[in-house]
Amino acid sequence: MVATMAEETRDPARDIPLGLVASMSAITAVYCAMSLALVMLQRYDRLDPDAAYAVAFASVGMGWARYVVAAGALKGMTTGLLVGALGQARYTTQIARAHMIPPFLALVHPRTRTPVHATILVTACSACVAFFSSLDVLASVSSISTLFIFMLLALALLVRRYYVRDATPAPALRKLSLLLALIVGSSVALSAYWNSSYSDRWAGYAVLVPLWLASTLALAVLVPQQRAPKVWGVPLVPWLPSLSIAMNLFLMGSLGYAAYIRFAICTAVMVVYYGLFALHATYDMAHQEDKFAESKDDEGVGDGDPDVLPRN
Repeated sequence: MVATMAEETRDPARDIPLGLVASMSAITAVYCAMSLALVMLQRYDRLDPDAAYAVAFASVGMGWARYVVAAGALKGMTTGLLVGALGQARYTTQIARAHMIPPFLALVHPRTRTPVHATILVTACSACVAFFSSLDVLASVSSISTLFIFMLLALALLVRRYYVRDATPAPALRKLSLLLALIVGSSVALSAYWNSSYSDRWAGYAVLVPLWLASTLALAVLVPQQRAPKVWGVPLVPWLPSLSIAMNLFLMGSLGYAAYIRFAICTAVMVVYYGLFALHATYDMAHQEDKFAESKDDEGVGDGDPDVLPRN
């Protein structure tokens, strides 16, 4: 959720990368320390999957610690809900600015400079969904949606780095499309093979893993990058985004059949809404922005996209 706060930081180009790296490093360190403490309290094969820490503390005569664990869990869930509402409200604000939903949801409070309307809407909707839905349903939908979004973000990063409209040569565009299809296809096939009845056979892995590696290597060698980040960018492109695509699709394959049904229903509803209403609204908004940009160009303001690398 750090990235959603870009508009509320003084120097987003510096603060957002530092916040992401620092927060992820701290979370990783805390998780590792908690896991180490847990297995030092009790053998891993004796852990209770429903109340691991409470039972582990009780096994060493510290039964009172279960109250501390319960308080910490309650605090963690409350914090998670608040952080989720914080990030979702910023997403809603951006969607409202594109006029895909009523624009008044993009308004910010004049004193606090926060999207109050979007925050109220997101919090109310989240509370209603949580009240009328079971935990396993929410967990499955949230998991598959998050993994799918992360996969799309990694894919979008590759497209942004390697493609610029009216600047990328047609042969490079064809190579990019083919290699991205191979990366996604090999990742999907690997996930399906792992969850199939043939997962104990090595032949599938011997084909799919080298195919993913070869596709990523070909993208790095054969297709020139068209953009360069201004200040900070994802390193090791295309390897890290390609690995992110493979890992997210692999994890999606471990989810149950019901999760895909729910995800398909939600996606179908959003696609219908986008096709009937949001598409026209965003087109009108983009047309207005183009007219505004043309007026600025006539006044001599702006000199193109500074991220685009010069063509040889």
